[in-house]
Amino acid sequence: MSDGLRASVENSWRELGDIDRALDRGEITEHGWYAAVLAVVEPAYLGADNPQAQSGHSGNPARWRQARRLLVDALPGNCDVLDVGCANAHLMESLVDWAAEDGLVVEPYGVEISIPLADLARRRQPRWSHRIWTANVLDWQPPRQFDVVRTGLDYVPPPRRADLVAHLLEHVVATGGRLVVGVFNEESGRDILEREVRSWGYQIAGRASRAHRHPALSYKAFWIDAARR
Repeated sequence: MSDGLRASVENSWRELGDIDRALDRGEITEHGWYAAVLAVVEPAYLGADNPQAQSGHSGNPARWRQARRLLVDALPGNCDVLDVGCANAHLMESLVDWAAEDGLVVEPYGVEISIPLADLARRRQPRWSHRIWTANVLDWQPPRQFDVVRTGLDYVPPPRRADLVAHLLEHVVATGGRLVVGVFNEESGRDILEREVRSWGYQIAGRASRAHRHPALSYKAFWIDAARR
C-alpha cells in the first residue's frame, strides 16, 4: 500500500493503531485499551462543531451521505435498527431519513460506551432518549433484541473481535435478524475484513459498497443473517 493510500485509510486514527500495538505488547490491559481509545475519541467528537464530525466523519453532509447511506442496502425491510457505538445519534437519524427515501420505516436505537457521547446523543434526540443505552456492548445484556444490529469491529480490542460478533449474534440480534459490519474503508477488490470474519465460521449473506473519494478505496459493509432459533 502506498504512503498516500495508507494515509487516506488511517486518516486521524494512527493513535488507535498505536493503542492496539501497546495492547499486543502487553504494555496496557484490555481495560487500559478502552480508556486509551476514549481518551482519543471523546475530545475529537465532543469538540467538533458539526454532526458528522461528532460521529467520527471528517466530511461534509454530502460526503457523509456517500459514506454511510449504503447501510440502507443492508435493511431487510421495515425494521428496528440498533446502532452500536452510536456517538451523537447522527447515524440513527440519518438511517431513518435515508430509509424513508426508499419507502422503508426504521425504528432506531443506540448503545454507546462513552457516557458523555451517550448524553450528547440523548440531548440531540430527546424523542429517542429512552432508546439510547450506555454500555460496553461486548458484555451488554440488552433489554430486548433487534431486527438489525450495526457495528464496527474496531469498537473492541483486536483479540476480542470474534467474541464481539458471537455475542451480538447470540444476545443482541433477534431470531432471524441481521448483523451488519460497517461502514469501513478498504482497498477496492480486497475483502480483507470479510475474509477474517468468514475465518471465524460465519457465512456472509450480503455486502454493499460505494466509491470513496480516494480512487483505490471503497466504503464497505457486509452482513451475517442470524439463524432462526
